[in-house]
Amino acid sequence: MKINRILFLCTGNSARSQIAEGMLRKKGGSEFEVYSAGVEPKPVNPYAVKVMAEIGIDISNQRSKDVSEVIKNSFDWVITVCDNAKERCPIFPSARLMHWNIRDPETLTDFRHIRDELSTRIDELIKTIEPVSR
Repeated sequence: MKINRILFLCTGNSARSQIAEGMLRKKGGSEFEVYSAGVEPKPVNPYAVKVMAEIGIDISNQRSKDVSEVIKNSFDWVITVCDNAKERCPIFPSARLMHWNIRDPETLTDFRHIRDELSTRIDELIKTIEPVSR
């Protein structure tokens, strides 16, 4: 089976990386194993859950995780979604790194814009990442 293991990393693992995780899980299907984590985890933001539900993706069961919970995993790609996470990202020896500087959403409108930006970036990601044999 061909699969890519992807980690989305941000500061709080409360919004951007949660949205990206849910989006890639839905769009990428079985070719991707998707995780998210934060360098300073906070609870999942209710606006993140709401804006994803608006497009039919349920992330209500996702939870914030500290990067220490996933550091021992092997990833093909680690995608940082904010500058703070990029600066503080631990070393994942087997992973290729990608950085998306997504601004931190504050209002519900911001969350919708971030969701849509991540949707576009994930569509491009799916097109460009080659499947990996495991």
